[in-house]
Amino acid sequence: MTLAFQDRRILPASPESVWSTLTDFSRAAEWMPGVTDMRADGPLAVGTLLHYRAQGREQTSTVSALDPGRSLTLTSERSGVRADYRYDLEPEGSGTAVALSADVVTSGPMRLLGGVIRSAIAKADGAQLERLGTLF
Repeated sequence: MTLAFQDRRILPASPESVWSTLTDFSRAAEWMPGVTDMRADGPLAVGTLLHYRAQGREQTSTVSALDPGRSLTLTSERSGVRADYRYDLEPEGSGTAVALSADVVTSGPMRLLGGVIRSAIAKADGAQLERLGTLF
């Protein structure tokens, strides 16, 4: 099993508003725990690199899947750990249902630490949607 965590929240905003906030990477520090700043290398598209500072280190993610207005997957790879964060949006009532799943695959020497790494990621990032919801 590679799922670190999943969450689903109903946010009191339109899908367009939620999508706009989710993809305004300059605001990522407002809702992504541990991130102090983030910027994209160009317009939002599959392959766009995101540069960010988290836990005192410069890091990168890549937009690995995109269905504008509906779904976004960000992938980070480092030292035998690949993390895919998938955000799915759909209208629900007068708001927007947002689902987040974090899938973490470990390889090489990191494979033995897979469970520990997934638990640490769940603890560190599990509040993303709760924090995103405070922006509306």
